[in-house]
Amino acid sequence: MTQSPIATGAGGEESRPDTDEVYLVVRNDEEQYSIWRADREPPAGWYREGLSGSRQECLDHIGVIWTDMRPLSLRRRLAGADV
Repeated sequence: MTQSPIATGAGGEESRPDTDEVYLVVRNDEEQYSIWRADREPPAGWYREGLSGSRQECLDHIGVIWTDMRPLSLRRRLAGADV
């Protein structure tokens, strides 16, 4: 069985990774990152991080900048415990 190149995105729409769709890097208040199609407003609680580009460019950017996967609130709580 071969896997289809179609992936289901947020909201159930289908997207193809080989298309020319433009994506945004988005971030929430916990400093967690994701990508979102540029032709749509980010969901509530998510904000444009600044970079837009192909799906792979956005994922590569996130791979570089998101080095600590822990939510911000946890990082702060753990930093306070070190004092």
